[in-house]
Amino acid sequence: MTIEFSLSKKQEFLRDSIQNLTKFVIRPQSLAWDKAHGIPETFLRQMATLNTSMTSSTKKESGEKEERGESTGNFGMKNLDTLLVTEELAWGDAALPLCMPGPGLGGPPVRGTGTPEQKKRYLGIFEDMSESLKYGAYALTEPGAGSDVAGIRTSCRKEGNDWVLNGRKCYITNGARASWNVVFATIDPSLGRAGHRAFVVEKGTNGFSVGRIEEKMGLRASETAELVLEDCRVSEDCLLGGEASYQSKEGFMTAMKTFDNTRPIVAAMAIGIGRAAYEYARDFVKENYALTRHVPRVAAIYERLAKVGRNLSAARLVTWRAGWMADHGIANAKEASMSKALGGQAAIAACIEAIEICGVEGTLQKDHQLLEKWFRDIKVYDIFEGTGQIQRIVISKRLITNLKSF
Repeated sequence: MTIEFSLSKKQEFLRDSIQNLTKFVIRPQSLAWDKAHGIPETFLRQMATLNTSMTSSTKKESGEKEERGESTGNFGMKNLDTLLVTEELAWGDAALPLCMPGPGLGGPPVRGTGTPEQKKRYLGIFEDMSESLKYGAYALTEPGAGSDVAGIRTSCRKEGNDWVLNGRKCYITNGARASWNVVFATIDPSLGRAGHRAFVVEKGTNGFSVGRIEEKMGLRASETAELVLEDCRVSEDCLLGGEASYQSKEGFMTAMKTFDNTRPIVAAMAIGIGRAAYEYARDFVKENYALTRHVPRVAAIYERLAKVGRNLSAARLVTWRAGWMADHGIANAKEASMSKALGGQAAIAACIEAIEICGVEGTLQKDHQLLEKWFRDIKVYDIFEGTGQIQRIVISKRLITNLKSF
């Protein structure tokens, strides 16, 4: 396998362009969005237009087809390019990537599992958002089952040509405003994953409603919703992949491969937040300590900052590798979990160190003070898309069963 540690000129240009956007446009509005618990639709519409432009340019230049899997990232680009964009956007405001219009986390399972008719029906709505912004969502987590996917209790039963769903989903990003949600349910909890089914449930379906919108500690500008299914009746055409795909575990496992693409994206977002905190603390030290004096305490702070920088750089390389593997059709479940585990931990440590180094200045809520916000935002990156503990279990299992692959 060829190992490449550098970006192409086009990738560097993409990263630098987004970097300028986040520095001069996005970050100055970040605190206002956080306080307002939302991002203005006018701005999201501008970002959607920019996303369409970037995606069209990337596909035209590469000459590659979406069916190969390169464009499974949240922004319709190659996975690695998506990681570059995501880190920079999160550096500006971590809620923004989650609020971007499009199929979101619901896109990969529809692309990977859906029938041709389902792909056209559910993904086609995003081709034109001139009149209204559209979203897709991924509804897996329940009050009693998150990282332990086998524990889901939302039920589904077949009645004639329809399926009837009952249950609750929680912490669903964009779940309330989504045009459709990919909803996971089970025909029998005792069957474990063999009993799981994935459905696309459209907004407005009878028996499908939105519960509460969560009040969160961090990422306040993004929408996180509870979804309620009470005798929710959907046609058999809404079963993702069709009945035949569930004769084996392949139908469910294909839908679950979503995480192999999204975990590196979450890692990239965490690294973006961690890098922002690291840079803030670094600049704080430069401005507040006399660099010409040899003070042991200052030397210790330098060492702490150096460790933060090393860990963020290492996490970024692992994350890039996971994205590169996905772009080349190489199984990356282990690497995706590695990136998620390393990225979240490195970024959390970066925010903690920054708070401690900056002292009281790092905890204040005031204009232009973002460190406190980043500290609130970062914790969830060791939780959603599979907790850090789950990632370590996935990694250890794959290392033990195939040590040569490490």
